[in-house]
Amino acid sequence: MDAGAGKRLLHVDLHIDELEPWRGILELLSRLRPHWKAQDIQMKTFTGGITNQLIGCHVGSFKEPGCVLVRLYGRMTELYVNRNKEVEMFQVFHAHGCGPQIYCSFQNGICYEFVRGTVLEDELLRQPSIYRLIAAEMGRIHSIQPKCGVSVEPLLWTKVSHFLTLVQSSINSSPAEQRCTKSSLTRGEMPSFETLSMEMESLKRHLSQIDSPTVLCHNDLLTKNIIYNKTEGIVKFIDYEYADYNYQAYDIGNHFNEFAGVNDVNYSLYPSRELQRDWLMAYLESYKQSTGREVTATKAEVTKLYIQVCKFSLASNFFWGLWAILQSHFSSIDFDFQRYAAARLTFYFEKKEEYFGLTAS
Repeated sequence: MDAGAGKRLLHVDLHIDELEPWRGILELLSRLRPHWKAQDIQMKTFTGGITNQLIGCHVGSFKEPGCVLVRLYGRMTELYVNRNKEVEMFQVFHAHGCGPQIYCSFQNGICYEFVRGTVLEDELLRQPSIYRLIAAEMGRIHSIQPKCGVSVEPLLWTKVSHFLTLVQSSINSSPAEQRCTKSSLTRGEMPSFETLSMEMESLKRHLSQIDSPTVLCHNDLLTKNIIYNKTEGIVKFIDYEYADYNYQAYDIGNHFNEFAGVNDVNYSLYPSRELQRDWLMAYLESYKQSTGREVTATKAEVTKLYIQVCKFSLASNFFWGLWAILQSHFSSIDFDFQRYAAARLTFYFEKKEEYFGLTAS
């Protein structure tokens, strides 16, 4: 099954004011939903995102088909998000029944289909009936093959290197910031660029020796990006800003890190080994079934993947630590990005030696 992008996407040459978006959105909807009367259109602003603004537009009930989601990109996010790739991933996920239809792009955002259901609540991540659905859906997505003849490389190292370059520029422009040169952090401290560079090389050396397949990944699977439809008993993943081919174990490890939350990161909520193993069993069964192999997963296969996931979860914390450092310089959203960066990087340093030392025995 080929993962091909669809037909050329409609682009509307329009910039929507992020402070007063309603006028621009009405102009956009006059193109997308010309049968809607402006006076009948209702808008709902969704909260919880820390990168972009999201506004739902509808006539009549919000749950009726035809509702349009308008996403306004956060300030300067084009520095570290490939918007062309994001559109391509929207089309690939939709083509395989794994995501919503994208309707159009405009100068500073995109419009796409509303996925029916509710944003998953953090505590539901621990409920077996829910986390097995998430594991199975990830297994299906990971089985989507690239277009015939197209070789794919994992996104991770290219993206981290790019982030580091941007971090170096931002640190150099703010020399007064307190920076730590040790392999540990106290509240408010940020590692120096030299420390971050050495850590990236250390991670790359260790993780490059691990035989984790390159698969189509979401790469940002926090609860806000999971829609749960209780009536149909399904979950769907949304928002593909970071979706691309990447290491299988990275996508899973990244999701496990998200158990700790975003607004108040608490790693005591990180999933237990027992939960992880049950999750991984459900994942492997789905992944194998979707790739046409024997569905049964062995304990040895679960153990191997568990170790890989622990190690790649380090890369996830490192990645989002760098991301948050950048956001602290560029974002206009009211969020304590420095605190978030410190939480992700602190856990990275705390777990690095333990996870590097894991073996099958």
